[in-house]
Parts: sequence; C-alpha cells; structure tokens
Amino acid sequence: MAASVETIRKAIEPVVQAAGADLEELQIQQAGRREIVRVVVDRDGGIDLNLVSDISREISVILDNEPFNSEFAGTFVLEVTSPGVDRPLTQLKHWRRSHDRLIDVELTDGSQFTGRITSTTDDVIVFTVTQGKTQEERTVAFADIKRGKVQVEFNRVTTEDEGDVADGH
Repeated sequence: MAASVETIRKAIEPVVQAAGADLEELQIQQAGRREIVRVVVDRDGGIDLNLVSDISREISVILDNEPFNSEFAGTFVLEVTSPGVDRPLTQLKHWRRSHDRLIDVELTDGSQFTGRITSTTDDVIVFTVTQGKTQEERTVAFADIKRGKVQVEFNRVTTEDEGDVADGH
C-alpha cells in the first residue's frame, strides 16, 4: 500500500465535511493488483444517494491527481458508502442519529435490554422499553453503555404510515 490511510484522510476529510457529513471510516485493502479505498460517511438525518455520489466524485478527483495517482498507479477502486444498520453504535453521535430506532443495548454492568431511542443529550439516552403491553421510559447515562446495535424492523408502522393508510395510499 503506497498511500497511507492518514495521508488520504487528511486529503479527503475537508471534502466530506464541506458536504455536511462526517468521515466515519477509511480503509485501504489490497485486492489482487488493485487497492480498494473504502470511505464510510454519515451525517445527522442520514445520507442519501445523491450526497454519496457527490462526495465520491470529489474524492475521485483528489485520488486521481498527484500525489495519489502515482502512488496508486491508477489501480484503485473507490467505494463511498453510508454505514450499514449493522454498525455498532460506539459514539454519542451514532446514538443521536439512531433516534426513534429500536436498539439492543448492553450496559457496562452486563445487563441488557431492547428499547427505542426517544431522545439524547450530551450524556444520557432515553429509551422507551416495551414489556408485553406496557411501556416504560428508561434513562441511561452514555458512560454506562457498553454497546448498542440497531435492530432492523421490516413491519413497523409509523405515524407517517398511519396517515397514508387514512389517505387511502
């Protein structure tokens, strides 16, 4: 690998930030004679395909020019993507961006629960936890959370969906 991750990060991070996103992850992997440059971006409110495309074009211009074009010798594949739902929630901003999502939570004391994020502050996350037919609010200090993972929900009806049903859509 000719170009270091840190060198590329310094070159592309301003592009990602100018687009209003965060550079979540940067990986360079060897794949035969080519290198795969994988860039993961995210922002509050989520990333849409148009933004990923815009960021990808701008990063490609950077990597196609000096000093990177001679380091890669033109043999790299650029992948720009958003984080998948299977990404572990490790930073407070990940939790904030998962507002209203159902999360499997493990606390530092070893206990676990599943709850829907209803709000976040700088140091606490509030969940709605459903047990049978009852719901309770649970407030957890961010420092007490060991890990969290978003649960994929295929059949969740939201208030927006309920409006569509009422409208006949």
